[in-house]
Amino acid sequence: MKAVSLEKLLPADVPEGERILWHGRPQWISLARRAYRADYVAAYFVALTVWSLWPASEQGWSAAALAGVKTLGLGAAALAIVAALSFLSARTTLFVVTSRRLVFKVGIALPIFINIPFKDVGSAAARVYGDGTGDIPLALLKGRRIGYWLLWPHARPFHILNPQPCLRCVAEAAVVAETLGAALRDASGQSAAAAAQARETKSEPRADALTLAERAA
Repeated sequence: MKAVSLEKLLPADVPEGERILWHGRPQWISLARRAYRADYVAAYFVALTVWSLWPASEQGWSAAALAGVKTLGLGAAALAIVAALSFLSARTTLFVVTSRRLVFKVGIALPIFINIPFKDVGSAAARVYGDGTGDIPLALLKGRRIGYWLLWPHARPFHILNPQPCLRCVAEAAVVAETLGAALRDASGQSAAAAAQARETKSEPRADALTLAERAA
C-alpha cells in the first residue's frame, strides 16, 4: 500500500487508536460506463446515425455519408466529454476505510469530505462486474441521510428518494467489501461490549445502595 498524506486525506489527523484499513479511487473507465452511462451514449448515437442515413440516402451516398459523419462527430464529442468527466471524477475521489468510519473525498471543483461513522451503517454489499471492478453500496440506518446530489456519482443508482452512499467502480471490489464488512463487524462488537460495560457500571451503584439499605434494616 502506498504512503498516504493524512493531512490531505482527512480534515484532521486520524485519532489515536484508529487505523486506515484500505484506501482507493474509482477506475475511470468503469466509472464512465457504469456511472456516466457511456455505453448508452454510444448506443444512442449509433442508432441516431443509422436513423439519419435512411432519409439522407435518398439524396445520394455523398449526402448520406455527410449526415453520418456529422452524427458520429457529435457522438464522439459527447463520449469525449463523458470520458473527461469520468477521469476527473476518478482522480479527485478518494475512498478511505478506517477501523471506525468510512470517508468519502469527492468533488472536482470544490472537494468535500463526507464522514460516515460505522455506527450509522447498517450493512454493506458488493456487486462485481466482469472487468473486476465493482460497486459497494452502503445501507444507512433509519434517520441517517446524505443528499443524493452531494454524493453523485458515488451514490447507489436509482435511490434518489432514499440516498445511499456507494463506493463506485473500485478495483477488487470483493476484497474491499470483505475488509469493510470485517471492520463493520468489529465496530459492532466493540459497540455492544461498550454498551454492556456501561450497563454493568451503571448497575453497580444500585447494588451498593441496595446492600447499604439491607444492612441498615
